[in-house]
Amino acid sequence: MSFALCGGQSVAVISERQRAMLDFERSAWNLEDPKELAIRARFHCSADDYYAELNDLIEQPEAMNHDPLVVRRLQRHRLRRLRERLDGKAAGAGQHGGLNQ
Repeated sequence: MSFALCGGQSVAVISERQRAMLDFERSAWNLEDPKELAIRARFHCSADDYYAELNDLIEQPEAMNHDPLVVRRLQRHRLRRLRERLDGKAAGAGQHGGLNQ
């Protein structure tokens, strides 16, 4: 993230890479190749590193300013995955008498 002057105040702006990530997420659903391959080719990192960076990015207000629809969608997906993991753990604990094995 960098800062720009606007009316005498510094305003945080997301980097070109971060904008590219949000733009990529906007259209990634219609990729012909697997998304992981496209991530590696475009962003020169592993899918795990990409998603870690994206996860941090969608918490930044500047990302919301750039593309609120994509950011909200990604936040909803993240919340849904978290709920599924928590529900799965709760269901698993009930099946084993509440003991962690």
